[in-house]
Amino acid sequence: MLPESKSRGPSVERIAGWSVRHRVAAITGWFALVIVSVLASTVLGLDSVQSTDPGESGRADRVLDAQTGYVPLQENVLVQPLKGGSSLAVNSQVRGAIMDLTGRLREAPGAVAKLRSPLEPGGADLVSEDGRSGLVTVQIAGPDEQFRDHYSAIEQAVKEVAARHPGVRLAQAGDASLSAAVNDGIKDDMKRAEFISLPLTVVILLVVFGSLIAVGIPLLLAITTVLAAFGLLQVVAHWVPVNSATSSVVLLIGIAVGIDYSLFYLRREREERAAGRTVTEALKITTRTSGHVVVISGLTVMLCLTGLLFTGLDNFRGLTAGTILVVGLAMIGSVTVLPAVLAVLGHRVDKARLPWLGRRRTAVGESRFWTAVARTVVRRPRLWGGLAALVLIVLTLPAFAMRLQDAAVTDSLPREVPVVDAAIRMQEAFPGSPLPAWVVMWEKRPGALDAPGVRQAVRKLDPITTVRVDRIMVARVPLADFGTGETANRSLEELRAVKAPAALGAVEGLDYAVAGKTAFAYDFTEQITERTPLVIGFVLVLALVLLAVSFRSPAVALVSILLNLLSLGAAYGVLTWVFQDGHLSGVLGFTPYGGVIGWLPLFMFVILFGLSMDYHIFILSRIRERQAAGASVRQAVVTGIGASSGVVSSAAVIMTAAFSVFVVLSAIEYKMMGVGLSVAILIDATLVRGVLLPAVITLLGERSGAARPPA
Repeated sequence: MLPESKSRGPSVERIAGWSVRHRVAAITGWFALVIVSVLASTVLGLDSVQSTDPGESGRADRVLDAQTGYVPLQENVLVQPLKGGSSLAVNSQVRGAIMDLTGRLREAPGAVAKLRSPLEPGGADLVSEDGRSGLVTVQIAGPDEQFRDHYSAIEQAVKEVAARHPGVRLAQAGDASLSAAVNDGIKDDMKRAEFISLPLTVVILLVVFGSLIAVGIPLLLAITTVLAAFGLLQVVAHWVPVNSATSSVVLLIGIAVGIDYSLFYLRREREERAAGRTVTEALKITTRTSGHVVVISGLTVMLCLTGLLFTGLDNFRGLTAGTILVVGLAMIGSVTVLPAVLAVLGHRVDKARLPWLGRRRTAVGESRFWTAVARTVVRRPRLWGGLAALVLIVLTLPAFAMRLQDAAVTDSLPREVPVVDAAIRMQEAFPGSPLPAWVVMWEKRPGALDAPGVRQAVRKLDPITTVRVDRIMVARVPLADFGTGETANRSLEELRAVKAPAALGAVEGLDYAVAGKTAFAYDFTEQITERTPLVIGFVLVLALVLLAVSFRSPAVALVSILLNLLSLGAAYGVLTWVFQDGHLSGVLGFTPYGGVIGWLPLFMFVILFGLSMDYHIFILSRIRERQAAGASVRQAVVTGIGASSGVVSSAAVIMTAAFSVFVVLSAIEYKMMGVGLSVAILIDATLVRGVLLPAVITLLGERSGAARPPA
């Protein structure tokens, strides 16, 4: 049987009860918290801390950060005939464009620190193997505060020269332009997500509630929660690195949990009022039941999220802080301002109904469909439970071939982005040149870089360019590929293990490390892979303890974890089948690159393990209530599933809608996250909670004598 948990309701009830009695104070206090949170970072004026890369690339990163001098970024301009064309040596059009470009760049006042041309002495390595293309490299002059102006001057010069030479292609890609493309893509994606997600959420809420006033309550909690979380996150950023991906996830999770928690409250409060109870009585029961579930679910999500800290990665520290903040605020709001608002509105919460839809939606009743499904399952739990498990196992199979690989810029963004197209063409003509590896050398003793043999040793690396700043030197060395695939990784491993030690190992007083985009992705994935068992172990043990304490049943806790693992495995399988294997690429608008984003499976594991507990605990609590009232396990399962399925289905639709918005964005990382989370939620709310859970609880009850009520 499903045992009665030791209720922690009185604590939640006291808080919510105070809010109901002091409605104005509770509502005013919540909005004051939101306003203070939003203004906190501005008032305090705190600086943000920057993240440090993992592994060897992190060592180089720390050395670069410690320098006071300016390390110039590099841009590359590919110059080649638009159609066919002879070799660079005799092609007057291409040679003329190169000379025009170099002349124009040198005229840009103070913008260029160093320039190399294939037509000047020592530029033979800047001519492509087929002889048709040339590469002009330019280092952007500093200092930091003038970088933007200098970069704009260089970009403008390239555009002007390209306009004067219509028969020649001038394609720019490098450190600054590729980073700008990623940042612009993120900003555009975020605007698109915000533009789509809010109207879509409103439409779904209208269908769920059928009342304009009822729709406003979840939106109120979700929007204020996200605003407060963003404000506090800016304060936290003084100590913890926060990047743009963190903001996206905070928005995503904040809307999802804010609406979910409101939904749990509203539906239960409506149910109790429909049973003839007063608003105060309905809120008291709602707090004791749904409020308790929200608190347990919120704490579970937050504690599971702390598992990401075991990765030791700066990016996950910010992600953990942001998601814990937004979930914690949503949980606090659900037991303070939410009961107060419902108490103020009373029966008016069902006003402003939509024609036809409103009357049906404001009525409360069991779901006929899921009640029928549950009744069928409990009659033959082994058959239906076995079939559901088999389906999930089949969906999981592709995940065993999952290959973790971060997407290069050219994999992440569509080729329609000009700098992405430039980088691809540049890679074809000059492998590794768009974003070469950085071999960072620094002095262990003063003057080591001034030794006679250093320059000769560095030349053995075949760098495109070198730059000396303070007590460091940076050599940009092209790899076989500038991406993050196997070719690039093998080339990086060779540079680190063979080429760099052979060239620099004998130089006394000098140390070095290899960094760059390829190196960062490689080191990040290596650390993720190494630390994943620790994170998974922590989350599993923590979830087992939390569920066992909540329901006083190790068997129920263990079954809950196994169901979550089946759901996650199926989501991983779908993710691999779609993105790594390239199925549905035309429909979803992406180009497969043979891998799955390195951080996504672990992120999905932690997030979904916490979020799925919302549904799980909610359904188990409903079943437990029926058992406490004297129903048999089979009866409790059928009526519990029927009563809770409306809330779970509505919550799953809303959360899936929030996640699926990311599928329409341009970056493949967001598409993967949207598909992975949406599929996982749908599987969890239907096949797992609608079929597997009732089957397992029925079998578990029969084995332990479920006919008797819990103690």
